[in-house]
Amino acid sequence: MPNKSPILVTGAAGKVGAVGRTVVEILREKNLPVRAFVRRFDERSQALSNIGAEIIAGDLTNGSDVKRALEGCRRMYFGMSVSPPYLEATVIAAAAAKEHSELEVFVNISQMTVSQMSLINMTDSPQQRQHWLGEQVLNWSGLPVVHVRATVFLEHFFFSDWAAASIAKDSTIRLPFGSARTSPIAVYDVAQVIATVLESPSMHIGKVYELTGSQSQDMNSMAAEYSAALNKPVSYVDVPYDEWYKKELSAHGLPEHVLNHFATMAQLHKENRYDRLTHDVEKITEKPPLSVRDFVKQHADLFLKADKITMNL
Repeated sequence: MPNKSPILVTGAAGKVGAVGRTVVEILREKNLPVRAFVRRFDERSQALSNIGAEIIAGDLTNGSDVKRALEGCRRMYFGMSVSPPYLEATVIAAAAAKEHSELEVFVNISQMTVSQMSLINMTDSPQQRQHWLGEQVLNWSGLPVVHVRATVFLEHFFFSDWAAASIAKDSTIRLPFGSARTSPIAVYDVAQVIATVLESPSMHIGKVYELTGSQSQDMNSMAAEYSAALNKPVSYVDVPYDEWYKKELSAHGLPEHVLNHFATMAQLHKENRYDRLTHDVEKITEKPPLSVRDFVKQHADLFLKADKITMNL
């Protein structure tokens, strides 16, 4: 790929998860040209500019903005934050890409729950339904698509900020997952897969990659990983779902779309729908995904910060 042809990365300045931002960072580490599509110019887009990314601001639900962003690009990654117009943005991106005859690959971030969904077997999450429908549209488009279906992220509030606050308060992780297993994955591992595909896409066209962490384990085992990483006792408290929803999830003041999505994720966890284990990360990147213990060690500052906040209350 000539250096003058940048790789378009959408959702590049996202906050939670930040897959797009991490993809940009990895591609720039490889000295590949990147065009980062952001919602607005701010300190996050400036950070991407500082590492050599070209910045373009726009709205993923605006066809003119997306078409402008694609000009001169041959490879693109599509993703955006959890939001009501996700499907609209997916269709607009597909339409813009369809007009772009030189496109070599369209890498689409999706969710592993999609593999268990169909027209007659959806979930209660509007976001997950949009991911399923988005995959259908992209498949119909005839574009050179690669779907990357990730399981729940280790950076999700379930396992990061909310877990840190609860551990700081009383050394517990409080979730309504029962005895079900889960296999969360680090954003960096997902971004590594995406960056690898974008760097050399030809062998990946038409593939679906399902990404999980290094093992699937119940929350008692997960709590033991946190305990070992933080060198302090951590236990899991199985909170009844209705109680967790009313007293804990609802207290965070999330937008309705996000609230419904998180509530569904918790319910699906309880139903053991996240008990999945694949080896696609290692197959693509030739490196195993990060373990829960190593993830917590790498983000020890998050848990230390929560400790300090709790002590000052």
